[in-house]
Amino acid sequence: MKDNRYSLRALALLLGYPDAALRAHLPALMDVLDQEGTVPAERRAELRSLAADLSRRDPLEVEAQYVETFDRGRATSLHLFEHVHGDSRDRGPAMVDLAQTYDKAGLHLTPDELPDHLCVVLEFASTQPSQLAQDFLGEMAHILSSIFSALLKRGSPYAVAVAAVLELAGQRVQAVPFEADEPMDDSWSEPQAFDGCSTKGQARPGEVQPIHIVRKAATSQGVTV
Repeated sequence: MKDNRYSLRALALLLGYPDAALRAHLPALMDVLDQEGTVPAERRAELRSLAADLSRRDPLEVEAQYVETFDRGRATSLHLFEHVHGDSRDRGPAMVDLAQTYDKAGLHLTPDELPDHLCVVLEFASTQPSQLAQDFLGEMAHILSSIFSALLKRGSPYAVAVAAVLELAGQRVQAVPFEADEPMDDSWSEPQAFDGCSTKGQARPGEVQPIHIVRKAATSQGVTV
């Protein structure tokens, strides 16, 4: 199996926040992908289009689009455990286990890095022998396919980068069903004033408000509680 460590690192950087430093290195990243040649030629051409798009557009627009794409909604989140555990308590132990895997391999994270972020996952995979890296990423293929599908649905140019990751994982790139995000207006909406819902403990105007009578117990001193 051909060595793919530099391609994995290039994709990790390409999927990172597109600040000025990253945009300045985009030509070099594309050259690395071409030199190693483990990403299919057709996909590399698509990645060059993505890099060119990031380079020529207004920097503020590029950065704002990145935040809108990856930081506002679970369907396209690059935090992989978001897709598995959501906000449940299981996410914490899973993060600890993954961080320990990195630590044993000599990859130590900074305080602001989370182990389940795809860029960190790719950086770790790049330190492993090619077959182990492929197997490691293959275990996450169902999550990567879901992210790819959500990006494809949005028409995001970043879909090609996730597709390249899938190919390095030895997986077929195809759209799969995914759980769409709740509309932002719905997830952030508040109940209308004076129009409460009985399921939230308040009846709407004109509806009967149930009254609950609780019997008070008397203490030995005759004081009710």
